[in-house]
Amino acid sequence: MKKAILIYIFLFSLMAVQSCKKFEAEPKDLDTYDIIFDPADLNAVRAQEFLNNIYTFLPAGFARVGGDFLDAATDDAVSIVPTASITYYTNGIVSVVNNPDQYFSNAYFGIRQANIFLANSSKIPVPASNPTRTKRFNAEARFIRAFLYFQLLQRYGGVPLVADNVFTLNDNLQLKRNTFEECVNYIASECDAIKPDLYPDNDSNANNFGRVVQGAAVALKCRLYLYAASPLFNGGGIEGDTELKKLTGYLTTDLTRWQKVIDAVTEFKALGSYYALQTGTAASGYRNIFINKKNSEVIFAKQSANNFDIENGNAPVGYVGFAAIAGGGRTNPTQNFVDAFTTINGKPISQDIKSPTNPNGYDPASPYANRDPRFYVTVFFSNANTPSAANYNWLNRAVETFEGGKDKPNNNLITQTRTGYYLRKFLGNFVTGTTYSQQSHNFIYFRYAEILLNNAEALNEIGGRTEDAVKEIIEIRKRAGINAGTDARYGIPAGIAQNALRDLIRNERRIELSFEEHRFFDVRRWKIANTELTKTLTGMKITKEANGSFTHEIVPVVSINFQDKLYHNPLPYDETVKNSALRQNLGW
Repeated sequence: MKKAILIYIFLFSLMAVQSCKKFEAEPKDLDTYDIIFDPADLNAVRAQEFLNNIYTFLPAGFARVGGDFLDAATDDAVSIVPTASITYYTNGIVSVVNNPDQYFSNAYFGIRQANIFLANSSKIPVPASNPTRTKRFNAEARFIRAFLYFQLLQRYGGVPLVADNVFTLNDNLQLKRNTFEECVNYIASECDAIKPDLYPDNDSNANNFGRVVQGAAVALKCRLYLYAASPLFNGGGIEGDTELKKLTGYLTTDLTRWQKVIDAVTEFKALGSYYALQTGTAASGYRNIFINKKNSEVIFAKQSANNFDIENGNAPVGYVGFAAIAGGGRTNPTQNFVDAFTTINGKPISQDIKSPTNPNGYDPASPYANRDPRFYVTVFFSNANTPSAANYNWLNRAVETFEGGKDKPNNNLITQTRTGYYLRKFLGNFVTGTTYSQQSHNFIYFRYAEILLNNAEALNEIGGRTEDAVKEIIEIRKRAGINAGTDARYGIPAGIAQNALRDLIRNERRIELSFEEHRFFDVRRWKIANTELTKTLTGMKITKEANGSFTHEIVPVVSINFQDKLYHNPLPYDETVKNSALRQNLGW
């Protein structure tokens, strides 16, 4: 008994001694800002890691909205899954608590990380061999912050500008929204301020590839001004309340705002001759933009490791590409989108019908022949009876989206295209072969073709410069492989009027920038979404006859509807609850 008591006293004493020791207030391996921004870290390793992480807050692109492209919320495509969250934009389900592209919190988290970096960057050592290193670091962080603000602006209108503040829970977080104009001016001023400190566009150091370059700052400003000059924001707001209207655009229309777009393009072109359109035969140059990481057309892109995710997710369902995975066929371009492609002559299919005197015109019996070459590298179509069909094959066979074909088997156990088409753009060049290899799938935010299209739109809208705008579109169509024609106008009528050229430029933009997250915002900024996104989306039903011929029938797929309140996204419910000073957009 005495022995047991002694053991008990020993254990109690041991516990008492241990209880007198201090426990860790925080983990010893916790990365504090003093460690990350350590003046003794001469190579700024940890600081650069922190900066690199800020890049991750940039939107992912591709199938980022519940597995779908944002373009599947437009008239260009539908998801193979009829109930996918992307359909909320076209069937009225979007709400303050149910928004598939709610980007508010992610953007502000990234903005906060950028501000933390800027607040601590003065601690980073400045090596004698690279005296401008910290200035360049800061410029990168400020660009990402400005780009995130633009992402907010195009979705919501004006948002709170937090400057360089790094708020704590003790600060007043009831922040009002800044006006649209204040946000535009802030983003533009940031682009101007950081441009000299960013990497030059022709930087040859492979270690710097993918970082923000000077051209990215100018390209962001160019797109910013393009939006600001567009009908929805340039005095055309849908709000009746003046104070609310100021949050989502300018109060009055001023067509001279288009001049800022033109000036930004001039500034961009003054950067030098590094940027140029990719060229090739049969639209191979256009295709290669998206599968070659580094080329003269890419200004800024989201970096990612090589993969075959896009192929597995979007290839037609009858193919097995990698690791015995059948194509997911997720994105189905619509007939509405297919009809937007001109003929090889650069003319609308309704105005360029094939005839003995016009052998390169549109033939309704063979609707995929003689089309804009970009069509063939953008859309998978049933090509069994198409001239030069082998050029449009996938993994060594023709695509079969006719009824009962390998890629439209009409088997209830197999999900299949709803439109008769699958998305080909962004996928690698797998005309031949039996499986996929790792491909470059960097999502491009800015590329040179957009700069030319921005310029064409602004030149046409400002008045008196229609032919200058035509020259930019000719450059795009020349690269696409459109026939020049005897007048060398690539299908653009001589003496074309401003209104007609406006429609042509918008259609050119729809084709050239398809599935790059432009159409969703373009129809809104043009203030035509209430007509363009209220319609029946169609597809192509192809029947193989007993004699081996094919018949084509355009059929309805789904009706979509646009509500005016969708011109601006709703501010998230949880944000308006936390910050009562946030004023909600109209209709939400």
